[in-house]
Amino acid sequence: MLDLPLALDLLVSALVGLAVGVEREWSGHTTGPDGRFAGIRTFTLLGVIGGFGGWFFRDSHPALGAVIIGGGVLFPVAAYAATLRRPGTTTDGTTEVAAILVVAMGAASALGHRTLASAAAVICVLLLAEKSTFQNALQKVAAHELRAALQFAVLALVILPLLPSGAYGPFAAFQPRQLWIVVLLFSGLNFAGYIARRVIGETRGLGVTGLLGGLVSSTAVSLTFSRRSRTDPDLALPLALGVVAACTVLIPRLLVISSMLRPAVAVAAIPVLVLPFLVGVSLILFVMWQARETRVPPTSAPALAPHAPNSGQNPLALASSLQMAVAFQVVLFAIAWVQQAVGTTGVLLSATLLGLTDVDALTVSMTRFGADPANVRVAAAAIGIGVLSNTLLKLALVVTIGAPRFRARAATGLLALAAAVGGGLWIGWP
Repeated sequence: MLDLPLALDLLVSALVGLAVGVEREWSGHTTGPDGRFAGIRTFTLLGVIGGFGGWFFRDSHPALGAVIIGGGVLFPVAAYAATLRRPGTTTDGTTEVAAILVVAMGAASALGHRTLASAAAVICVLLLAEKSTFQNALQKVAAHELRAALQFAVLALVILPLLPSGAYGPFAAFQPRQLWIVVLLFSGLNFAGYIARRVIGETRGLGVTGLLGGLVSSTAVSLTFSRRSRTDPDLALPLALGVVAACTVLIPRLLVISSMLRPAVAVAAIPVLVLPFLVGVSLILFVMWQARETRVPPTSAPALAPHAPNSGQNPLALASSLQMAVAFQVVLFAIAWVQQAVGTTGVLLSATLLGLTDVDALTVSMTRFGADPANVRVAAAAIGIGVLSNTLLKLALVVTIGAPRFRARAATGLLALAAAVGGGLWIGWP
């Protein structure tokens, strides 16, 4: 009787080998002076070998399965050793490594992991077919950029999990893990902005960075761009545009958060937030329309070159990120002290205080407060007050930190947004 699951497993094993073999034949790695040992047929058979080996493991014959899989792996190893002894042959072992992987994928399929084997085969073929693309991209990455990426990986994947998640110190305002997330936020924003500027150009890259940064923290964008305006005063307009873009994209982000947690609060917040959103979009479009004459054409936009003008910088700007995190912690202590000393006189006052540091946390808390239908409009107004408070905080940062030309442009945009939030509060006041 036909064992249909076994047949499907072996079929996938053969197909993963066939896919890799087709790519090796198509790319010409089986012909010429450096021609390798395997093509379509050999790779397909290696996949089947791995499939039968995995099936024997699954059928409680591990010794026989190990011999079959071991033989399948030994074959490309021996072929590679023989290739190295041929005079004038390169030491590229990609085909042989792919053959070993085909055996492993065939075994995985026979062990019941057909989806995993198929996905691995697709990734393998993609890596083999796009060799030149990856090589060209790697040549355009500077050493300091690669180091920055590795540093960020250590910060996010090694240090962050080791930090405690609790609250410590006076007022329980010191939260090590949350503070380190702020460092990662600023560093990641700096890195994203660096890449965006290199890919699509300095001026347009700043606007994109502002939009992307606003999805995470518009305050971080305002701080970063204000500091940047002092070192690059000629970029005053695009930096100011990035700040306005970050503050504008904050509004739909809050509406999405509230709609996921409490749709009624999101609906009530629309009259409060729609006016500042429209004003922000209008400002962005107006500035882009005014700058259309000086914009770099898409065809001449600078590509990701190996030697950027600021190639000596650390793309993470880790030192400034740590300084911003310290400033953020000081603000948290100050807010905690005010809340304990003065007390919370109402939901709206709490929204004013919380909006200075974390509008997302305010939105989450207001969605909980809006569980009572009688509190829905108050919760929506509190979100609007938090946005207004946060906008005024960013205005203060821009005015105190930013360079004069940047300060004038960014402050004008933020004042327009603040006035629009005030109008929205007047419209949607409970």
